[in-house]
Amino acid sequence: MLRRFSVNFALFSMALDALLVAVALFAAEQLRPALSGLGFAQPLAEGDVLVPDLLYLAFPLIWLGVLLLFDLYDGRRNLRLFTELSSLTLAGLLAGVASAGLLYLSFRDVSRLLFVAFVLLAFASLLLWRLVWRALQRWRGFRVAERRVLVVGAGELGQRVRAQLAQHAGLGLHFIGYLADSQAEEVLDRLQQARQVVDSQQVDDVVIALPSAEYEQIGGLLAELHDQPLRTWVIPDYFSLALHRAQVEDFAGLPMLDLRAPALSDSQRLFKRAFDVVLVLLSAPLTLPLMALCALAVRLQDGGPALLQQTRVGENGRLFRMVKFRSMRVDAGKLPNGAHKQANDPRVTPVGRWLRRTSLDELPQLLNVFKGEMSLVGPRPELPELVENYQPWQRKRFAVPQGMTGWWQVNGRSDKPMHLHTEEDLYYVQNYSVALDVLILLRTFWAVLGGRGAF
Repeated sequence: MLRRFSVNFALFSMALDALLVAVALFAAEQLRPALSGLGFAQPLAEGDVLVPDLLYLAFPLIWLGVLLLFDLYDGRRNLRLFTELSSLTLAGLLAGVASAGLLYLSFRDVSRLLFVAFVLLAFASLLLWRLVWRALQRWRGFRVAERRVLVVGAGELGQRVRAQLAQHAGLGLHFIGYLADSQAEEVLDRLQQARQVVDSQQVDDVVIALPSAEYEQIGGLLAELHDQPLRTWVIPDYFSLALHRAQVEDFAGLPMLDLRAPALSDSQRLFKRAFDVVLVLLSAPLTLPLMALCALAVRLQDGGPALLQQTRVGENGRLFRMVKFRSMRVDAGKLPNGAHKQANDPRVTPVGRWLRRTSLDELPQLLNVFKGEMSLVGPRPELPELVENYQPWQRKRFAVPQGMTGWWQVNGRSDKPMHLHTEEDLYYVQNYSVALDVLILLRTFWAVLGGRGAF
């Protein structure tokens, strides 16, 4: 049976992907003469070999290796369609580059047009079958096999487990009730009756979500259920202490819970940094002359300095000097009500108001990005005096590099009062991907054009 998280499904996916890559190569080979007839490519000479037989083995292996590198065959890492499509897009890009590298080092006579057609067909076929499979899963006959889940503990942690199960109903996880020494709603029985409840309810998974004060009962529960044909999961009550997430890692040969696990993996951090540097360098021929004109306009306004530096809180709480174009009068003080900024601020100069409206006052922060103090996309770096009033959960926004633009900016910009954008920042932290960065940059372009919320 091809269940989504089974080894059989992973092997089926790998075999199908390899086959589709080979079929895409064959289709591109058959398509090449037709393109010549339409005038898109040079005519072929009689006896020309379009695709050496070795490539029918090499290309599928290259694509499979890259897809494995991006965890495309780990269903639990790709629960959301957006996550799977993002990984597939990046994997397809890297696989295409790797395939081109192989051709450069070996078969240089292969038509470039044929190769481009192959890459597009391969990516489209890998994308299409995954979309079709997800659509079939929605049909009654393709539902995931149901697993009955019993949650031990009806407190806050147990209720969070139930909420998560409800959000991922498509995984086939069915909440049947709580087991707790309380009279809360949906409690099936007391902890001492765990074995009887497991037998009567035909439980497949037991999730132990007890508060730390009741940890002494875990040993007895495990001993009671040790011979039952089920899986037992324990959720430590320390996760609320983690700044972003907690994960088990090997520390000196011992499995330990890291409460300060980084929000970005090493590969994600590498991709994000490379993405930032490449875009900054590519945009430099446009942005540097534009910054020079903006600096000149600020200087001609009142003769004051063009740039303003402010101390901001960066990733993991590190302080740095953020630079931007000065948009206020040189003698500007604080607002009477102590607010950070407001619409129709009397301290803002005419040039400064235009810079803010177009967000050009933020351009010098490309220097912060190039230095590695900021990223193009991420939570907005905050003033230290504002961070001092943060609650612990709000500090999770500093688990990733702070950015010039971010999820909350493209969903309201300054229209939202200070601090009320933290939920959007945490959404970004928890759902980071290169594809999400690209989406935010595209939406930032339209948000800036609209001018909404910029002052």
